[in-house]
Amino acid sequence: MSLLRKTLFVALPVLLLAACATTRPPVRQPGDAVTLGLQEQRERALAETDHWTLEGRLAVSDGKDSGSGGLTWKQDGDRYEFTVRAPVTGRSFRLTGGPEGAQLEGLDGGTRRGPDAESLMASTVGWQIPMTELKRWVLGLRADTGPADIAFGSDRLPSRLVQDGWTVDYKQWDATRQPAMPTRVFAEKPPFKVRLSIEDWSFTR
Repeated sequence: MSLLRKTLFVALPVLLLAACATTRPPVRQPGDAVTLGLQEQRERALAETDHWTLEGRLAVSDGKDSGSGGLTWKQDGDRYEFTVRAPVTGRSFRLTGGPEGAQLEGLDGGTRRGPDAESLMASTVGWQIPMTELKRWVLGLRADTGPADIAFGSDRLPSRLVQDGWTVDYKQWDATRQPAMPTRVFAEKPPFKVRLSIEDWSFTR
């Protein structure tokens, strides 16, 4: 492992299991006219929702190493700010960018830059986070990047989404919101895992 990756994983202790306990039973029913219709309604309602902030926790694993921390993700149209805070040291790592490229701050050796968030994270710390798709998946929506298979829970909300080689499990939803919003989202593309536990959603538009 490179010194840069060692630095990041030391700064973000291994709290993957503790951070990602599940509470939602894995009910996965194939879509029917009712559930697919409800999902299409959700997707229409949230189609233009690209100004939001979520607060919670992030856990990432590449099959060998894992790390976790507090997360603030601000999405402002095509621009994003993705900040991870180590739970013990309080050190922050900040990923920002937009159509012109991405930059990662807070690492030893200074700021790193790349053409996009996905390749920058992969090349610097070995994390595979599908940022383009995840910004739709985290809202409970299918991404615009290709076909998707979707299954539903007993609450008629998405339970599992398979797209672009990733399996996205929705473990818990906040049904008090209209429309309902995910609060636990687990994405996996072996050996990579990305797990989000969302404590708060806020929308500016």
